[in-house]
Amino acid sequence: MDLARKIIHCDCDCFYASIEMRDNPSLLGKPIAVGGSPERRGVVATCNYEARKFGIHSAMASATARIRCPNLIIVRPDMEKYRKASQRIHEIFQNYTDIIEPLSLDEAFLDVSNCKLHHGSATLIAEDIRKEVKENIGITISAGIAPNKFLAKIASDWNKPDGQFAITPDEVTQFVEKLPVKKLHGVGKVTNAKMKRLGIGTCGDLRRLEKSKLRKYFGSLGERLFQLSLGIDDRQVKTDRIRKSVSVENTYDKDLKDIAVCVNEIPALIVLLKKRLKKITPEYCIVKQFVKIKFHDFVQTTVEMISSSADVENFKELCKEGYARHQKPVRLLGVGVRLRPTISAKSECLDSNQLSLIPRQTDNQEV
Repeated sequence: MDLARKIIHCDCDCFYASIEMRDNPSLLGKPIAVGGSPERRGVVATCNYEARKFGIHSAMASATARIRCPNLIIVRPDMEKYRKASQRIHEIFQNYTDIIEPLSLDEAFLDVSNCKLHHGSATLIAEDIRKEVKENIGITISAGIAPNKFLAKIASDWNKPDGQFAITPDEVTQFVEKLPVKKLHGVGKVTNAKMKRLGIGTCGDLRRLEKSKLRKYFGSLGERLFQLSLGIDDRQVKTDRIRKSVSVENTYDKDLKDIAVCVNEIPALIVLLKKRLKKITPEYCIVKQFVKIKFHDFVQTTVEMISSSADVENFKELCKEGYARHQKPVRLLGVGVRLRPTISAKSECLDSNQLSLIPRQTDNQEV
């Protein structure tokens, strides 16, 4: 592990909600969420800390959120406004380093190893960035400082909101020893439950498990988890993140009752998809199409095929195949494409005649 690296993970505090409170001060101090209408099967995109006290969180149904907090104010999202704010925040980042890896509109990794400001102190650089964002953008941002991306991301959540936390190279071993394994990337509910059954609660516990048992219980993920349990993460901050897919989806006010109704919704979704694709091509080429279906009981399935375009007839056929797996009313329908970078993958960009179905079952029951 390169202990000389200085990585900052910057994460805006409840970004969408913060922008809305900035633009409408009357919302300050009140529980608010940004998302869809409770009457139209809307979903919470994010919420402020006042709303979180009621147990509200992102991806929660707006109707459920309103039940938990009857006084919840739900604001419709304004993505263009959020994108503009994000762009301005990234312009601030560029005052400190050119090595920036955006993860989303509201968070990014910065490698400030070679930044000479503040005598190279990553802690002081992070303080400066947070101060600039607060003064110029009008929202707060939290930061984590560490020798690698894994620890920096964990550290940024340590003193939220409007705070920062640093893990110095000589603190790594002690810090990770007591870190709960559920904080490790790749440890979801199922893996965490399995670890609990094995008596593994912290990274210190994980380190003491024999590597052969790690492989037995967790397969190829085991080695990666072991490295993280030691605080080791050699991933570089990438300035040229590769987009792998583009998609759009819609949750309907009323269930789509049969396949005919589902197929009729496909053209409208494709219009939205092609608007997004205009912003991406020609940097990428399409290599697959896929359709995502969520049934009324929240069972979800995805089916895809090799393709070089966003062809409407292909999407319709994929929709029929996915619907046939369960044949129940549909609450959500999505269409999308898988991508490859044009320059590095010209050979993988197929012509329109090279189309074949790929049998891939990805059903799951959402919790």
